[in-house]
Amino acid sequence: MGIVNVTPDSFSDGGEFFDPAAAVAHGLALEADGAAILDVGGESTRPGAEPVEAEEESRRVVPVIEALVAAGVRAQISVDTMKAEVAERALSAGASLVNDVTALRAAPRLAELSAAAGADLCLMHMRNLPGQPPQPPRYDDIVSEVKAFLEERMAFAIAHGVAEQKIILDPGFGAGSFGKSTAENLELLRRLPELVAIGRPLLVGTSRKGFLGELTGRPVDQRLAATLASNVIAFTHGARIFRVHDVAPLHDALAVTAATLRS
Repeated sequence: MGIVNVTPDSFSDGGEFFDPAAAVAHGLALEADGAAILDVGGESTRPGAEPVEAEEESRRVVPVIEALVAAGVRAQISVDTMKAEVAERALSAGASLVNDVTALRAAPRLAELSAAAGADLCLMHMRNLPGQPPQPPRYDDIVSEVKAFLEERMAFAIAHGVAEQKIILDPGFGAGSFGKSTAENLELLRRLPELVAIGRPLLVGTSRKGFLGELTGRPVDQRLAATLASNVIAFTHGARIFRVHDVAPLHDALAVTAATLRS
């Protein structure tokens, strides 16, 4: 899953692809590098980010989705949003996956919208909803609590019409709004098989995250090697969708990993 941030303030590439034409070109390049999914987002979830009104978020993402469709992309188009109005417009424009970092807590209607469109739906664990003050992590057992949360949100989605086979789960790696310490992020990586056991595809989003910087001492633009390592570990533990900024190197790293495991 290649990241297409149409934002001025994302933590890693804020503003780089804010221009719609630049965002479309970036999406096409990510597909050429091996992305099977393009995740288009118009609102940053980094701590302290300014909230974006639905109209402005739609103005950012919908033209990019329409242009990607018009360009004939074969990759699945995902809309990274927590707003029902934005998802509805994005789905009409050609998106077929809703990536909701709040797992339907901010906008429960996203379940019905996704179900009506026959779209896939990704539900992510996030301790603090965007816009809330970050709280320090307080977990007795991070993996058990994330698993219970994901199971509960999946049951909610199914009860509101989403087919189970359309659901993707994301444990929500990261600090800040994601509410996990470095030790807890590592514990999640080590024990991913317990989340894979839920029975739905697991999405991992460690790309350039702060806990990798804490481990390596590298700034955000120098965390490629750490990102590759974390995703290869996740793959060996059963994760199958990887949300990354740098598609080509991860595509190759996973190709070698998969071939080795099969041999």
